[in-house]
Amino acid sequence: MVEFIVFEEGMQVSGAAIMSIIDGMGSFDSIARAFLNQSGLPSDIIPDAEHWYSQQKWLDAFKLISEKIGVKTLFVIGTKIPENAVFPKDIDNVEKALASIDIAYHMNHKNAQGEILFDPSRPSGQEMKEGIGHYGFEKIAEENKAVLICNNPYPCDFDNGIISAMAKRFSYSSKVTHDDTQPCRKKGANSCTYIATWK
Repeated sequence: MVEFIVFEEGMQVSGAAIMSIIDGMGSFDSIARAFLNQSGLPSDIIPDAEHWYSQQKWLDAFKLISEKIGVKTLFVIGTKIPENAVFPKDIDNVEKALASIDIAYHMNHKNAQGEILFDPSRPSGQEMKEGIGHYGFEKIAEENKAVLICNNPYPCDFDNGIISAMAKRFSYSSKVTHDDTQPCRKKGANSCTYIATWK
């Protein structure tokens, strides 16, 4: 498994989530739109959850940004995901925020059959569908610390940005680090591991 390649053909991502690329590049939004266009996406993405676009083309845009600008930009784009993508409501602390990332991830993707991968209106136990991997979350007992294992096709630095932004929403002193003792998708592994701490 490597970064930038879909797990299943036909997956789609919401326009709301894609807007993070444009927001993450700030005053260089025209360059961001050019990267989207070069990747086969319209440069005038409609920024809402009602419009859906190819996940592979979005991943192609990430790859272009990584190659042409660098991974620091991928991190910044990741920090914009919580501002743009659809997230569950009633999040009021770091633990809930980090645990919600996987649900939000699935709320912002559809499969080839046009089904949103997480829909809370489905019967209990049937809410989540597969096909894009996960943002695993495990709280360390008796500590303000969690381990997040990300096995998805998105870039490592992008995921670090998402996790960091969600933690900082509720604890400015929070810290997220890539666990370099574990495998990394940049090196062809199936997942990356991040350690989040907060006060």
